[in-house]
Order: sequence, then C-alpha cells, then structure tokens
Amino acid sequence: MSGVLMLAAILLPILGSIPIFFFKWKKRNLMRIYLEVIVCMTSLLVGYLLLNGTGDPFTVVYFTGNLAIQLKIDGLSMVFAGLVSALWPFATLYSFEYMRNEPRERSFFLFYTMTYGVTLGIALAGNLLTMYFFYELLTLVTVPLVMQTLTREAILASRKYMYYSLGGAAFAFIGLIFVIIYGSSMDFVYGGVLELEKIGSRTNMLLLIYVFSFCGFGVKATLWPFNSWLPQAGVAPTPVTALLHAVAVVKSGAFAIIRLTYYSYGTEFLQGTWAQDVVMVLTIITIVYGCSRAVKETHLKRRLAYSTVSNLSYILFGVSLMTPAGLMGGLTHMLFHAFMKICSFFCVGTVIHKTGKNYVYEMDGLGKKMPLVFACFTGSALALMGVPGMAGFISKWYLASAAISGENLLAYIGVGALLFSALLTAIYMLTIVVRAYFPGKDFDYGTIENAKDPGPLMWVPLVFFVIVIIVFGLYSSTITGFLSEVAAGRY
Repeated sequence: MSGVLMLAAILLPILGSIPIFFFKWKKRNLMRIYLEVIVCMTSLLVGYLLLNGTGDPFTVVYFTGNLAIQLKIDGLSMVFAGLVSALWPFATLYSFEYMRNEPRERSFFLFYTMTYGVTLGIALAGNLLTMYFFYELLTLVTVPLVMQTLTREAILASRKYMYYSLGGAAFAFIGLIFVIIYGSSMDFVYGGVLELEKIGSRTNMLLLIYVFSFCGFGVKATLWPFNSWLPQAGVAPTPVTALLHAVAVVKSGAFAIIRLTYYSYGTEFLQGTWAQDVVMVLTIITIVYGCSRAVKETHLKRRLAYSTVSNLSYILFGVSLMTPAGLMGGLTHMLFHAFMKICSFFCVGTVIHKTGKNYVYEMDGLGKKMPLVFACFTGSALALMGVPGMAGFISKWYLASAAISGENLLAYIGVGALLFSALLTAIYMLTIVVRAYFPGKDFDYGTIENAKDPGPLMWVPLVFFVIVIIVFGLYSSTITGFLSEVAAGRY
C-alpha cells in the first residue's frame, strides 16, 4: 500500500497540474484554490508516508537484471521529501500574488507544480537508475520556468542552464554505468554496493569515475567551476529563482551526491584516497569563490545566487569528509539553508516586485517603508551569517566540529574557508540591511513613497520561514538527533 501511495505522491502534482494549463478558468481564484489543494494534498500524503517510517521497495517498472524504476523511503529520503513537502505549499502561496499580473501565468504554474512531483521522485527513488531518471526529468520541467519571461536574457539563461545540466548528467551517467558493472545492485545501500573482487586493480579508474560523477551531479549543486548558470538564471521570476536556489534544483544536486558517495560507492572505498582530496578541494574553492563574488555583486538576485553557490558547497564539504559526522553536518545545512535562502529570496523578490528596484544601492530607506519584509530579511541574513540562536549557527557548528575531528589537513583548511565565508556573508548581507534602515540624514523618503509591505499571500510565507529559522536555532536537538541517526545509517 505504501508503494502505491509513494507513486501517487509523485503523480498527483504532475498529472494534477495539467488542467491548470488546458482548462479555461473563468475565475483566477478558482485556479488558485485548485492548485493549492493539489499541492497541500501532495504534502499531506508525503507527511503520512514519512510518519509511517521506512518500508519495502516498490517496483514501478522492471526492465532487466537489476534495472528497475523503484521507489523506497529510507532516512535520507525522509529528510529531502520532508523538506520539499514543507516548503512547496508556502512557495505556491507566495507565487499567487507575485504572478498576478505576469503573462503566461498558467504555463508557469503547470511546470511549477510538475516540478514538485519530479523533485519528490528524486527524493523517493529507491535506486540509482530511478534517481537519475527523475534527475534528468527535473532539467526538462525547469527549463521552461527559467525562460518564463521569454526575454532574450531569459532564453539565453535557459539554454545555458540546459546545456550545463545535460552535460553534468552525462558525466553522472558514466558513474551509473560503472555502478552497474562493479556493484552488487543499483539499490541504495548505506555503505555502498561496490564489490572489491570485481574491481581488482581498477581502483584508480573507479576513483576517477567517482570524481567525474561528483562533478556531474555537482553542476546542479553549483560546484565550481560549473556554477555560472545559476546567477544568470536570476532573470526568471522570483518564485522560480527561489525554487532553483533553495528547494528543488540545487538541493537535488547535493542530494544526488550524498546518494552517490554514501549509498553507491561507499565511504570505505573512497575515504583517504586522492579522489576524496580532489572533491574536498573543489568544495573549499567553491565556498570561498561564491562568497567573494557575492561581496562584489550589486544586483540583488545575483548576490544571493553567489551566496547559494557558497552555501551549497558547505553541504558538499560535509559530504566530502566521508564520515557520519560530516554527513550529519551536511544534512543539517541542507535542511536549514533551504529555509534561510528561500526567505531571503522571497524578501528580495517582494522588494523587486513592489518597487522595481533590483540593486543594492537602491535599497536606501526601504526598511521604514517595508518594515515586515526587511525584518524577515534581517532574520534570514543573521541566520546565513551563523549568528548564535539562529539556524545557520547550528549547521555551521556541526560542519566545523566534523572537520576538526577528522584530523585531515584539507578539512582544517575547510574550517578556515567556513570562517572566511561567514565574515564575507556578514558583509554582503548586512550591507543591504544597513542601507535599508540607515539611508542617511539627507535621504528623501519622497522618492520611495509608494513602497509598502505586500499582501498576506506574500508576507505569510515570509513570517513562517523566519519563525522556522528561529525555532531551528533555539530548539534543534530533536531534528539534529534524527539527522545524526540518518547519517549513521540507522534509518
């Protein structure tokens, strides 16, 4: 029964989105109600599945040998599916007001809702083939979202996103083939499925393929030097960019790397090898590169995009430690970062939507005119900086602790990168906050007299995200305890 419900959770938003585009809605509110019902029903179904815990695999389609499309709930899928199902209803609610006067609204919600189902397919995949299938499908359903405005910049950005994603998936596919050849199965098994007797003297070749696959999946996770598609994709509407940065796309890349490292290749095979050093160096470079570019960038969306580049590699750095503690730190940041980043992106998107201002130097005085939006943005900024009492501090603490306990020189350098990134995060986030609240004595508020906070469809999600960030920062023991069990392979 649980297998059928897993399939239903994936298909409900995919099939349920079709009437949005093909049915002529007489009233926009009816479409909005229908859409929110579909999304909430999916989230409730996922919640029911997760509360019932792990179960046996469910085979949807069997091909040959050990090749099958298979769904399964384990500890890691509970983390990702739970995250996605918690965020999507609020993201959809926000989108209603944002897209009110935008062209091609029905097309937007068609692909936006389909993406929910496809992302759940990645989360609930029971083997590497299934995850890869939905991973490729994710690219296809999100490309139309990036080109939503159909401007020249949007079309160019969508092409770049598609080329990068398909190229990365091709490298990931090589890893899939080698797991088929040298593994006992395609299933996700904590500790990996590689059979050493099959590998023989081909260890270095398998390590090289792992690095290729890590980089392949790392394209969506914005690993340097494959991250330039993300800032360019900021031309898409804010609900899309938030989707790319906080929920579906980049987190799917990080999730796939976790599966590849801990559940397919196995850390016993990888730990202490040159391959581990290579991927760890790449994550450290990305952390420093992303936050450095964010400080330099003056466009609001692109500044947050480079922030995402940096923060996603916090997760990958934890994964590259290849210890349960490192994975636990990575999972904690994957979860907490999603709430912090979607909050900051929605705040910035609200400012752009209400005022038409896109640059940091245009934020002067808006803290007084839009107090609720900038209060929420300030909360997300403090959390991203890692201020104690906020969610970001918890995840960074666990990542640094895992790195120090690893007694690895590169891991120590990684801790330095985390601290350097925290400093630069304070600079590029607080610059916006200070400008908004302290524009200077001679500032003319008449130039922004029409700026104001948005309606409840926008501010309710913002307030919810800030509350979650604070609650996670003050009362994280339950969730971190669960993540620790998942990282140790007990779920």
